[in-house]
Parts: sequence; C-alpha cells; structure tokens
Amino acid sequence: VSGTVKEIVRGAKRRILAVTVESDGANTARDFGPWNGGDRESLVAHLAAGGVFGAMRQRPFDVLANPADTPRAIYVSGFDSAPLAVDTALAVDGKIEHLQRGIDALGQLAGSGGVHVGLRQGDNTLASLQGCTLTSFDGPHPSGNVSVQIHHTAPINKGEVLWTIGLQDVINLGSFLQTGRYSADRVVALGGSEMVNPRHVRTIAGSQLCDIGVAAKEGARIISGSVLTGITAGKDGFLGAFSTQVVALPEGHEPKFLLTDGWLSPGLDKFSVSRAYPTWLMPKNKQYTLDTNQNGEDRAFVVSGQYEAVFPFDIYPVHLIKSIMVNDIDAMEKLGIYEVAPEDFALCEFVCTSKIPVQSIVREGLDALKLELG
Repeated sequence: VSGTVKEIVRGAKRRILAVTVESDGANTARDFGPWNGGDRESLVAHLAAGGVFGAMRQRPFDVLANPADTPRAIYVSGFDSAPLAVDTALAVDGKIEHLQRGIDALGQLAGSGGVHVGLRQGDNTLASLQGCTLTSFDGPHPSGNVSVQIHHTAPINKGEVLWTIGLQDVINLGSFLQTGRYSADRVVALGGSEMVNPRHVRTIAGSQLCDIGVAAKEGARIISGSVLTGITAGKDGFLGAFSTQVVALPEGHEPKFLLTDGWLSPGLDKFSVSRAYPTWLMPKNKQYTLDTNQNGEDRAFVVSGQYEAVFPFDIYPVHLIKSIMVNDIDAMEKLGIYEVAPEDFALCEFVCTSKIPVQSIVREGLDALKLELG
C-alpha cells in the first residue's frame, strides 16, 4: 500500500505497537524488475531488498530466518487444518503460475534437502507442482502445522536449520520475482459463530479489519488469526502479517446458573474432551458454539494424558513444558524443543485441565534457548 503515515501507536517503554498508513488509493510500488536469474546470494539480496524475505521463518526457535544461513531444507504446508481455515483451492485460484515460480526460487535457496510441500490427503489442488517433494498428510488438526510435517518426514536435529514459509507467501514471492513488485495479497477466511457474514475475502496483509468487511454481533470478540493461536484485535484492529483468518466468538462473560449452564447442568449442548458431558456420544461432526470462557483458573499442573492425545509428535509434551518452566536447557534439548513452535501446543492448551498457558511458555522457552546459544 502507498500513502502517508497517519499514526504511530506506542506502548510501554515507547515500544512501537502499530504504524497506521493512510492509503492514497494509487498503490504505487517500487519496481525492482523481473528476476532474470543469478546465484543464490544475489537471489537472497533481491528478495531482501524487495521486502519478501521477511516471510521466511526458521526452525529451530520459530523466528525470522537469517539470510546468511543455508537451510537443510525448506518446508511449505499446502493446507491449513485449523478450525475455520482458508480453503486452499481459493487461496491458489489463478495463482498456480506464481506459486510454481516461488517453489522454483525456494529450490535455489534450499540446501541438500530441497523443498517439501505438505498436501492434504485426497486433495489434488497442488499435485501439479514441480521441483519439490510432495507428501500427503491425513488427520485432524494439527496435521497442517509445518512442524508436524517436518517431524514425520525429516526431524530437525541440534545444529541444523530449516526454513518454513506460508503457502500464500510463496505465491507472493513468485509474483515478486515475475513482476518486480512487492505483493501482500491475502485470501482471508472470515468465520466464527458471531461473524455476521462469514466468507472468504481477498485483501492485503495489515488491512484494518473494518475495511475488509469484518462485522460481528454485539459483544463478540474479534480475533486476528486462528481461534487457537490468534490475538484479540477488535473491529478496529488489523490483520496480522501472517494471519489468514479472522474469527468472531462470543465473549462468554455472562454469569451462568449452576444447574442450567454450569458444571452441574446436563450439558447437552456443551463440548467436552474429558467426556464430562453426554455429548461425547454424539457424532464427531456435531457443531458447537464455543465462547472464550476458560471455565476455570490456573490449577496444579498434573499429568492427565490429555496433551498426548492431541500432540502428534514423538515427544513428551508435559515433560518438555515443565523443563521449560524451570529453565532446564539440557532437558529441553533432549525432549525435542528444537522441533516445535508455540502453535504446535495450541490444542494442548485448549484441552488442558490445569489451564496452563502452554503456548506462551513454549515461546519463552524458545527465546531463552536462543539467547543461551547466542
């Protein structure tokens, strides 16, 4: 987007929280010219100059990739398994040429492991892609998480570096190489029980939510990103740089009568992982209206076996979390912290009886480990 800086929002210690740019409607952009080929170093410099390289992230630590590194391989998840996620067919509609150009460029950036694209089992939308290893994954969320796909194809070891990038970011990368102009296009899914008009929209990253048609019912919480990993944005908030969803949910702060809506109620319309309500006998495709209520506060962190049921890694999640909480670096390394990102623990946090903020703990652990290792 082109325009003028309208506002700079600062938080504690003058930290910049947001920079608002008022569009001039022209959307003029610097023209870097189409990429005509060259060595790996010049390609990295070209992508960095055009602002496209910032979409690349690295494992371990789940941070922005260092252009000075040569990753063993680059992984792209070709589908999103999160609730209410974007339809892959809509995201790549009319963009296959750009996507293939992006895959070709990633092949030049990757090391000996090449480029890997994860496909949803039975979906042939991306089956025509060339120059990459296509692997099909089946099952519910988090099968679409790139960490899961890495773990089940070529797990990362200490000292290795992998890069990851989102599917729509690969499209934008390919578009930049073909046209010479930076593109921040996004197909975004608007969903949730409180969204007035759920649908897919095409917009640009960083757009103000009210400008892309986000309209929620009164008192709803609007989330930029997945319902499991996103952040509260509000109707005047903005679409995150890596977000492809906007979700509206009931706040759930209304008082609930113990016998009709509380824990002593029959719970015929309540979802329960622990089979506390008879709805576990219902078909798995039964839909529920969930709110943001945690239904409890922090409790003793007990071993319940709930994490393992939703965590498809050959890793002990509870032991890893506890090693992070006591900052035991050696234990964290032995328990597989190099393979994971906070989003991989989203379902663990959702089902957690102890109400532990697992994702933030994992983020703190990764940051502490990165600081320790320099």
